[in-house]
Amino acid sequence: MPTDYRQKIKSIPGVLAVAPLNLFNGVYKGNKAENAFPQGGTDPNEFLKVYRDDEIPPDQAIAWQKDRSGAIVENGLAKQHGWKPGDRILIQGKFFPMNLELTIRDIYKPSVPARRIWFNWKYVEETAPYAKDDMYILLADSPQDVTHIESAVDDMFRHSPSPTRTETEKQLELDFIAMLGNVKALILSICMAVVFAILLVSANPMAMTIRERTREVALLKTLGFAWRAVLMLLVAESVTLSLAGGPLGLRGAYGLSYKLVHSARSGSFALAFKITPETFLVVLAVAAMVGFLSAVISAYRASGLNIVEGLRHIG
Repeated sequence: MPTDYRQKIKSIPGVLAVAPLNLFNGVYKGNKAENAFPQGGTDPNEFLKVYRDDEIPPDQAIAWQKDRSGAIVENGLAKQHGWKPGDRILIQGKFFPMNLELTIRDIYKPSVPARRIWFNWKYVEETAPYAKDDMYILLADSPQDVTHIESAVDDMFRHSPSPTRTETEKQLELDFIAMLGNVKALILSICMAVVFAILLVSANPMAMTIRERTREVALLKTLGFAWRAVLMLLVAESVTLSLAGGPLGLRGAYGLSYKLVHSARSGSFALAFKITPETFLVVLAVAAMVGFLSAVISAYRASGLNIVEGLRHIG
C-alpha cells in the first residue's frame, strides 16, 4: 500500500488514529506448531492510540516507542514461552532477508486476546525498503462515523492504482471465515446430526421406562387422573431430565473450548470461540426439545392405555 495513503486517511473527518498492520511471518525456534504465533509490525505511537483499551503501563509504552527493536507481547503468549520484560528473542525471517532481534518491553493484557507480538515495522523497512504497509487499522471518533469513514476512504482511492477496501474488524473476521467455505452451514449440519443421534439414543430408554411403569400409569388413571394429566406428567419428567443434563453438557463444552483457546497449537482463530448467554439459552431449548420428542409418542400411548389392561400388565 502506498505510504502516502496513511496521511490522507488520517485527514478524513472522524478518523482519530491510523496504525499500520504488517505480518512478518517469521520462525521462532524451528518450524514447530507450538512455537508459531503472529508477529505484527506497526507504528508504536499510533498503535497505542488505536488500541487504547489495552492495559499497557505508560513507562513501558514509552520504552517501546523509543526502542526500534523493542516489542510488546500479549500475556498469554508470554506465559506460554516463559518470557518476561527485558528478554531478547530471535525470529528468523522467511519472506524478508533478515532476522528480528527483539527486546520485550512490556507484557500486556489485550482487550481481545490473539496471542501475538507487536514490534516497530521501521525495523524491517531499514533492511527491506520495499516492505510497505499491508493494511491500516483506523480508530473512529464514534460508532456513527464508521459508515462514513468506510465510504470516504474507498472513494478517495477508488480511481488510484491501488484501490482500497475498508471494513470493520467484525466484517474482516466474517470474510476470513467465508474463505474457509460455508462454515456456518457445516457446523449447523453437524449439530443437527448430533442432536438427531442423541434423540435416537434417548428415545429408546425413555420408551422402556414408560413401558415398565404401565401399572403405575393405570393406577394414576384409577385414582382419577385424566389421560392429558398423565401425558403431561410423563413428558414433563423427560423434559426435566433433559434440562438437567443440558448444563452438564455445556460445562463439558466449556472445558473443551477453554483447552482449545489456551492450547499452544491453536491459532488466533480459535480465540473467537466463546460460550455466551445466548449459547446457554439455545442449549436449554435444544435439551427441552430432545426431552419432549423422546417421550411424547410413548407417553401418548401409555396415557391412552385401558385401565384393566394396565393393571394386568406384568413387566
